[in-house]
Amino acid sequence: MSVTLQITKSNVAVLVLSRVEKRNAFNSEVIHELIQCIEHANTLDIRALVLKTEGKHFSAGADLAWMKSMADNNYADNLADSMQLAKLMQVLATSPHPTVCAVQGAAFGGALGLIACCDITLSKDDAQFCLSEVKLGLIPAVISPYVIKAIGERAARRYFLTAEVFDAHTAKQLGLVHQVTGNLDCALDNLLQTLIDNGPVAVKAAKSLINDVANKPINDELIELTAERIANIRVSDEGQEGLSAFFDKRPPAWQL
Repeated sequence: MSVTLQITKSNVAVLVLSRVEKRNAFNSEVIHELIQCIEHANTLDIRALVLKTEGKHFSAGADLAWMKSMADNNYADNLADSMQLAKLMQVLATSPHPTVCAVQGAAFGGALGLIACCDITLSKDDAQFCLSEVKLGLIPAVISPYVIKAIGERAARRYFLTAEVFDAHTAKQLGLVHQVTGNLDCALDNLLQTLIDNGPVAVKAAKSLINDVANKPINDELIELTAERIANIRVSDEGQEGLSAFFDKRPPAWQL
């Protein structure tokens, strides 16, 4: 097994890809393992899902030996294989939990899809990124909806077409990562504590709200939806506890 899933004492699921000898590149077996672990994590009552890798580099993207073997297969086999990668991106992007990605070293090709699918991404200050597909005569097709959503169409036109390597600070400017840090472990711990301090139901509801509101026209239907969401959570047990704790100047129950 190249992928492990562990639950911490803080009720955070940590998904780790460990294929260091291949720079954490993924093949069909790794994709299958990632899908299984993420689907399982999505059913759990956890506070967050963290995606990280072991070794010097986050991920080289697709395994070149695997890609070479797929090149010898027919269209139908390649389509089925690509659909599995698409499923991986979908199950990560649609996780009900807050998802956090921690990036170190090189993140190339399909690895940027995993990064873009996560809600929050932290990057080591010396990390490097590249949408490298066109250098191999390929395109970043399956990951494109998620990467374009993260960095925008204009930036995608440059980095999809040039396959330029860019640094962590550029990745932050583009919106691919949220924080650049010299101490990735410390930054991750601080972020997770920030998430855990918030109402668990509210955090998931806030993520669902973003998914339902983003890029939608502001019309009567959307206005009613948002009014219903805040009304529902105000009268919920967690909403009542949070407001009571605030006015009583005490920690809410979920922090105890």
